[in-house]
Amino acid sequence: MGRVQLFEVCLSHGRVVYSPGEPLAGAVRVRLGAPLPFRAIRVTCMGSCRVSNKANDAAWVVEEGYFNSALSLADKGSLPAATAPTSFEGPFGKIVHQVRATIDTPRFSKDHQCSRVFYILSPLNLNSIPDIEQPNVASTTKKFSYKLVKTGSVVLTASTDLRGYVVGQVLRLQADIENQSGKDTSPVVASLLQKVSYKAKRWVHDVRTIAEVEGAGVKAWSRAQWQEQILVPALPQSALPGCSLIHVDYYLQVSLKVPEATVTLPVFIGNIAVNHALMSPWPGPGLPPGAPVPVVPSAPPQEEAEAAASSPRFADIVSLSTESHSHEQPLPAAFGSVPGAPEPRPQDGSPAPHALPPPLCISTGATVPYFAEGSGGPVPTTSTLILPPEYSSWGYPYDLVLSPQRPRHPMSRAVVVQIPA
Repeated sequence: MGRVQLFEVCLSHGRVVYSPGEPLAGAVRVRLGAPLPFRAIRVTCMGSCRVSNKANDAAWVVEEGYFNSALSLADKGSLPAATAPTSFEGPFGKIVHQVRATIDTPRFSKDHQCSRVFYILSPLNLNSIPDIEQPNVASTTKKFSYKLVKTGSVVLTASTDLRGYVVGQVLRLQADIENQSGKDTSPVVASLLQKVSYKAKRWVHDVRTIAEVEGAGVKAWSRAQWQEQILVPALPQSALPGCSLIHVDYYLQVSLKVPEATVTLPVFIGNIAVNHALMSPWPGPGLPPGAPVPVVPSAPPQEEAEAAASSPRFADIVSLSTESHSHEQPLPAAFGSVPGAPEPRPQDGSPAPHALPPPLCISTGATVPYFAEGSGGPVPTTSTLILPPEYSSWGYPYDLVLSPQRPRHPMSRAVVVQIPA
């Protein structure tokens, strides 16, 4: 055994999750087996983002530094202010913050180093996003041909109760489908998508399906309404303020395979839920109070009148059932394994009885497979996701389990560091 038997960095109270501007306190522990001449013992606090063109490649192409400052244990002080983005880890890049201690030995002697990773959480308050409490609505009309000579169209409208959610909250989805043709549609599929963009020499887009639900198809010449709920799993927040190399976006995509129709709704995943006291009730099929009454034309255009005369009349709106869904996954143990990490919030998004810090999830979510109803095993999705041209899909899901070990507390020398805001 050498002279240095123990050399490590410990954070006070075993904490590993901090917020910008919060003091970072800890200790450097040294145990020697023999006298060791040294010139200084320094502590360095650093944070950076690293991105590569290849998945799980340590040869980083681009690196962005946020702070990198050192202080001596013999001196008192704090690190200068700098940016501190929320910690993140993905297959093509990561944002890492760590404290490193160094024993600077005399010339021709080997220096000794140790480090301790800590995590920054810069919470995304959904209430700071304009119109976040408003319903999210989008619609598309798809015209198509069938039986060689016949034509028809399908109107697909999708809406959600909010535009932003937190981990553990329920996303309420409603899809209205009007089948203006004599052909049944394929099942309707709703997918929660995650798009992470990494800026290296070129932009790399990692797109994965986080959760999916599938409803029944719509019969010919009929209108249907499908209401479903998706439990938001543990996911990184939508924005990483201060980081210009990694962008995280989420979308809810509602699609039909036959005919090919897709509606995409952007959604935000944050850390602080929408204030329900400021929200208005989710509007139903009727008009909202005070809305102007739509003007009904005295006669439809000639082409529409001829098509309506030759087509069957629509029946009443029917409610679609859910045929299959992605396997319900519990929130990962990452929350419980991080010392000082909070518990997830209630599923309905209501505030907890006691104020809790927002949860932290640093890794991208794993792709969720389809699980059929009953005792059958997982089956692949029947829906082909229609994505914009700049999207590219990564075929191997990457899941990092966040389980840092809890440090011990023997006799040591303390040092207090100010985390940059």
